[in-house]
Amino acid sequence: MAKQFPEGFLWGGATAANQLEGGYLEGGKGLNLADVLPGGKGRLKLLSQTGFDFEIDKSKYTYPNHEGIDFYHRYKEDIALFAEMGFKVFRMSIAWSRIFPNGDELEPSEEGLAFYDRVFDELEKYGIEPLVTIAHYETPLHLIKEYGGWRNRKLVGFFERYVRTIFKRYQDKVKYWLTFNEINGATHMPLLGLGFSPESEETRLQDSFQGLHHQFVASAQAVKLGHEIIPDSQIGCMLIYAPVYSYDSNPDNVMHAKQEADVFNFLCGDVQVRGEYPYFAKRYFKNHNVELDIQEGDLETIKEGTVDFISFSYYMSRTDKKVKTPEELGEGNLVGGVKNPFLKSSDWGWEIDPVGLRVALNELYGRYQKPLMVVENGLGAYDKVEEDGSINDDYRIDYLREHIKQMGEAIEDGVDLRGYTSWGCIDLVSASSGEYSKRYGFIYVDKHDDGSGTLERKRKKSFFWYKDVIYSNGENL
Repeated sequence: MAKQFPEGFLWGGATAANQLEGGYLEGGKGLNLADVLPGGKGRLKLLSQTGFDFEIDKSKYTYPNHEGIDFYHRYKEDIALFAEMGFKVFRMSIAWSRIFPNGDELEPSEEGLAFYDRVFDELEKYGIEPLVTIAHYETPLHLIKEYGGWRNRKLVGFFERYVRTIFKRYQDKVKYWLTFNEINGATHMPLLGLGFSPESEETRLQDSFQGLHHQFVASAQAVKLGHEIIPDSQIGCMLIYAPVYSYDSNPDNVMHAKQEADVFNFLCGDVQVRGEYPYFAKRYFKNHNVELDIQEGDLETIKEGTVDFISFSYYMSRTDKKVKTPEELGEGNLVGGVKNPFLKSSDWGWEIDPVGLRVALNELYGRYQKPLMVVENGLGAYDKVEEDGSINDDYRIDYLREHIKQMGEAIEDGVDLRGYTSWGCIDLVSASSGEYSKRYGFIYVDKHDDGSGTLERKRKKSFFWYKDVIYSNGENL
């Protein structure tokens, strides 16, 4: 039997500007990080290795983010489809380089600001609440090339100007905001979150945590600004969350799993939610030769700028042990670890663990007692269009059904869960692999990895299923 979801629960879907907008040189937009990331399975290697050059080379690579799914021109059609499903909320991001093309200008681009006015007005027409990510892997390219990304403290000031601009402009249109997308993923893939490619493996952690410290200050400033400019605003952090299981009951493996979970899942959360670095950070930094440059007033700002709620992405859990052989590694898992013998995997090797979402919700709520939102969760899969035009994605329905069931269990456990936005509610460009073929949506977009396609939108079987889930407030699964 389905569990009862609270009245007013925010059902919807999630996207990011760089993965669906397109129009990469239109409307006065400047280049950003995503514009220089090539498409294809080789992207993941680029995101984690050293020495990426941030140049566009169309003789060697394709750049699917340049066109995305052309939301820039088709947002009315897409929002109408979201409304048809009954969305209460739509998670989207603002492309920083549409507002400040280089990132360090004194004045914003009116053309960029006006585009998001039109998007927010369209959402309001259908009664859909925008949930806006301020920074979602979209650092302006000029800030990367000229300043070295978030390693440079000057970005705190540039970000503050950007945040002040959008809060003032959209204060009557947007109530829910998120500061930095999947902020704790930055040490794994600093290119995406922090806008720099590590110079060496030896400097990766030092540079990553210094960049993160600057983002913590910037996030706290944004929370304080938001509360001043938009008094009824709700501003959250956004984590990538993966519960860490010990491979077995060997105490060494149990302790290892706990330490991995602490650093990955809780270090950033503690800073943004509790307003201070956690007790275990000191030893971790010492063991990894990390020495942070913390300037006067930083810790006070962080303490004063704690978030109102916690949002997170959940795709997989992680299983780990202290000593692993190469054969044991969980190949597709972005967050590392070893294969879990009890779990099946997706087409891209991501382990599927619905119960892990209940674990995540309980761990987060147990630690922080703040309202939660699941703002990314979904199945990337190959979809087939049948001869009659239908797309029978029962595997996606099964995946989402099992995860939503576990959210219901967590609510029954006492967790204060406010909303759910399934990732990639319309097919878009994959962040990790730059592929169209890794589809997440309820809405199929006729666009393919070789660049072909009409961009026509089609409703998948999951579209009608999710519409019923929303209409019944989670009762009809």
